[in-house]
Amino acid sequence: MAFPLMPKATAVWMVENTGLTFDQIAAFTGLHKLEVQGIADGEVAIGMVGLDPVAGGQISKDELSKAEADPTVRLALIHKDLPAPVKRAKGPRYTPVTKRAEKPDAIAWLIKQYPSLSDTQIGRLIGTTKTTIQSVRNKTHETASTIKPKSPVMLGLCTQAELDEAVSKIRAKAGSMAPAERAPDGPEIELEIEDENTEAAEH
Repeated sequence: MAFPLMPKATAVWMVENTGLTFDQIAAFTGLHKLEVQGIADGEVAIGMVGLDPVAGGQISKDELSKAEADPTVRLALIHKDLPAPVKRAKGPRYTPVTKRAEKPDAIAWLIKQYPSLSDTQIGRLIGTTKTTIQSVRNKTHETASTIKPKSPVMLGLCTQAELDEAVSKIRAKAGSMAPAERAPDGPEIELEIEDENTEAAEH
């Protein structure tokens, strides 16, 4: 069975905007029922912007209404003859010119939502440099006065899977540290050492 390209964002929208059961949402998105429940409880996908599958042409409004009226109905993704997404090869990420101006917004969102992400991780996610990230952190970026935090997934600068992988890494590292190793001021700790030898140029 095919699932939405952005299952968590889709589940967030369904939890917030429909009367579907956790089982129905889990079946459609491919997530575990407990994960869907965690979204509803505010414990999973915190701060994530929901993605409307109806507006995106993934399901019809009529089918959604039928599923809301009958908990036994399972939604099916509308089939489209689109090529499967290709996993990005390692190396500098190319960003279209039209998207480059949105990078500061994405950096600000990542810093706000996931303060434990290192500059290296942020740079790899959206294809930017440490200098740019630091200028956004310090509010010295040339567009600082107009920066509005926006999800890099919604901006198309990275995929939800790539963001989830980066977040899971910092949580795993934080969870593996002994109490004595943790920073005294809370969880906002630097988990990676920057590579100071070279810095990839923005593409």
